[in-house]
Amino acid sequence: MKLNTPRWWYSRDRHHAPVARTLLKPASWIWARVTARRIARATPVDPGAPVISIGNLTVGGSGKTPIAREVLRLLHTQGIKAAALSRGYGGTLEGPVEVDLAVHTAAEVGDEPLMLAADAPAWIARDRVAGARAAVAGGAEALVLDDAHQNPALSKTLSLVVVDGETRGDEWPFGDGSVFPSGPMREPLKAGLARADAIVILLPADLAEADPELVEAFGDLPVFIARLEPAAAPPSGPQVGFAGIAKPWKVERSLIAAGCDLKDFVPFPDHAALSERDFALLSDRAALFEAGLVTTEKDWVRLPPEWRDRIVSWPVVARLEQEAAFAGFLLDRLNRQS
Repeated sequence: MKLNTPRWWYSRDRHHAPVARTLLKPASWIWARVTARRIARATPVDPGAPVISIGNLTVGGSGKTPIAREVLRLLHTQGIKAAALSRGYGGTLEGPVEVDLAVHTAAEVGDEPLMLAADAPAWIARDRVAGARAAVAGGAEALVLDDAHQNPALSKTLSLVVVDGETRGDEWPFGDGSVFPSGPMREPLKAGLARADAIVILLPADLAEADPELVEAFGDLPVFIARLEPAAAPPSGPQVGFAGIAKPWKVERSLIAAGCDLKDFVPFPDHAALSERDFALLSDRAALFEAGLVTTEKDWVRLPPEWRDRIVSWPVVARLEQEAAFAGFLLDRLNRQS
C-alpha cells in the first residue's frame, strides 16, 4: 500500500514529528550508505551518444519530468535528435522498448514516459545501459535521462539537478537534510551536489523569485531558474481537484493561483493507481459541490479510458527564465564530447 508523502519531511524545523524522525534515523543511515557504495563501485558505460541526466536529490516532487521535456524541446530546436530514457517506474514492461502512445498504457510503461513520448522519442528500460544502446541504435543522437542522478550505470555528459523552489512558510526543498525515510533526501546534500554540473531551480508560477538562501546553498555550481507555467487555463466553473504526485499540495496551490474555482482537493500517493472506491469518492465530492473534476497530466494518463472523458487534464510546462543561456550551456557540454 502506497502512503502519502509526509508534509513534515519538507520542514526545516526538526520539532515536527520528532518521534518519527528519531525512530527512522537508523534506516536513513543504511539507505545513505548503500547509495554511496553503489555509486562508488559502479563503472559507467559510454552508450555512444551524449547523456544528459535530469535528476534530483529528494524522493520526488522537484519537477524532473517537466525539465526533461523542456531539455528535449531545446535540443530538438537545435536540430539534435534527442530521445528520452526512463526506468518506466510503475510499469510492467522491463524493456528496452520505445514508448508508443497508440499502443502502450501507463500500467505498462509508467506515467512519466507517456508524457515524455508526447514530445520526443522515449524509451523505457529497467537496464539503463541496454535502454541507452537501443535508443542510440534507433537513431538517437543524444539521450535525456529522467530521474538518473543516483543511477551510475551510464557515463554522463551533463548532470542537471532539479530543485523545488517553493520556500514560503516553513517549507524547504531538503527539509532538515535527513535522508529517506527520516527525511526526503535520497542522499546527503553535499554528496549529491558533488556529482552535479548545474542546478535548475523550478519555481511555482506565482513565486516572484528564488530564495537567495536557496541559491547560495549550491556554492559555485551554475544555477538556472525555471518556472512552472500552465499550458492552458484551468477548467471554468467549480472544480474538485486531485493528484497522485509526491507533493500533491503543490497542485492545489497552482490551481488556485491560476484562478481555478477550487471547491475541494483530494491528495493521493505518488503514482497511485486509483481504485473504484477512489473514483466513487471523487464522484461524490464533485456531486456535493456540483463541480467538475480536474487533475494533472501525469495523473490523467493513468486513468482508465472510461474516466478520461469525465476528468479534465490540466497540463503545465517548465520554461527557463534565461532560455538562450541555458541552451548555450547544453550545447557547449555536448560539443565538448563530440
